Amino acid sequence: MRNKIGYTYLILATFGLSLVVSCSDDDPVPLRDPSKSSVENQVINWDAVADSIQTATYDSYIGSEGTFNASIGTGVYGNYWPNAHGLHILVDAYIRTGDATYLSKMKNLLVGIETKNGGTYSNVFNDDMLWLGNACVRAYNATDDIKYKEVAEFLWNDILLSYSEVLGGGITWKKDTPNLKNAVSNGPAIILAMRLYELDANPEYLDWAKKLYAWEKEHLVDPQTELVWDNIKLEDNGDIVIQKDWIFTYNLGTWIGAGLRLYNATGEQNYLDNSLRAGRSLLKSPELTTNGILKDEGQGDGGLFKGVLIRYFTELIMQDNISEADRGEFLKFFEFNAATFYKHGLSHPGMLSSPDWRNAPKGATDLTTQLSGVMLVEAAAKLELEGYFED
Repeated sequence: MRNKIGYTYLILATFGLSLVVSCSDDDPVPLRDPSKSSVENQVINWDAVADSIQTATYDSYIGSEGTFNASIGTGVYGNYWPNAHGLHILVDAYIRTGDATYLSKMKNLLVGIETKNGGTYSNVFNDDMLWLGNACVRAYNATDDIKYKEVAEFLWNDILLSYSEVLGGGITWKKDTPNLKNAVSNGPAIILAMRLYELDANPEYLDWAKKLYAWEKEHLVDPQTELVWDNIKLEDNGDIVIQKDWIFTYNLGTWIGAGLRLYNATGEQNYLDNSLRAGRSLLKSPELTTNGILKDEGQGDGGLFKGVLIRYFTELIMQDNISEADRGEFLKFFEFNAATFYKHGLSHPGMLSSPDWRNAPKGATDLTTQLSGVMLVEAAAKLELEGYFED
C-alpha cells in the first residue's frame, strides 16, 4: 500500500532512555522507558523530507564532471566509493519519484566517476568497485539503460581476479593485498553476484555467491551473534589473525543483504535464519548501537557505514517470510533511529547530517556522512510509501 501522508511516531512506546542513571552509553539493550523518551510525538512526511534532503545534497555537494565533492565549498572530488553511493541515492530518488531529471544526474555521475578515475572503472580497491557495481545494477533495473549493466559486468569480472585460495578463499580487500581478505570485499561481492544472477539467471553467479557466502560465514562471522568481523590476514610469519575487535555497521548490513538474496533465490532457510539472527543482534549490540541508536562511527569513511546498513536492514524489514514479531521489533528500531535523526541529527533548514544521529551536526558535514542521512531518509520514505508505518 502506498500512502503519501505522514505518520505519527509513537516513540513513547518504543525506544527511550533508561531510568537507571548508572547505565553507560554502551548498554547492550536498547532500553525502553515511556516516561523518558527523547523523541516526542511528531508527524513526519518522509516523502517530502526525502525530496528536501536530495535537493540539498545535490546542490551542496555537486562538483565537476557530474560527481560529488568531498565536502561543501572545497571543490575536492569525493573519491570513488562515496560517489558510487551517490549513484545509489540518485537511483533511490528516481525509483521513488519517477522524476526524469534524475536520469541525467545518474548518467553524468557514472561517466564522471570514470573520468575522475583516469578513464577507467578499474580500481585497486575491490570494495570501491563493488559498491559501484551494485549501484549500477540497481540503475539498470530502474532505467533499462544497458550502459549500467555493462559497467556492472566489467566490475564483477575485474574483482574476480582478486579471488584466491589464500586463507581458504575469498576476495582480497585490494588487488595488492593478497594476504588480506575483508568483509567489505566479500559481502558486497555476494550481493553483486546475486543481482547479476537475477538479471540473466546465469548459474555461475549463483555458484560464486554461495561459495563466497560459505567462506565469509566460516571465517568472518561470529557463530554466536552473527556479527561480522572486519578482516582476516595471513601474517608474514604464517600466523592467521582475524580482526574481531573491528565490528562495523556496514559489514553487518551487507551480510544481511547477502543472506536475503540467497534465500530468495534458493529457498534455503539457513540463509534467512542468518540474516534474521544478524538483525536481532543489531538491536542489542553495544558494538553497533548506543541507547537504541546506531552508533556514531565518525565522519570520513565511517560516516557512510550506517547508510549501507540501513539499506539492507530495510530489505530485512520488507522480507515476506519473517514473523510479524520480528518485523515489529525491526520497525520500532528503525522508526526510533529515523525520528531521532530527523529531530536531533539533521539540521533545519540546511538538511545536513550529523554522524551522531542523536545530536546536531558540528562543523562541516562531509559527503560520506551526508549520504548516510540521505539513505536513512530514503529508506523511511520507502517504508512510508509502502504502508509499513501504518497502524
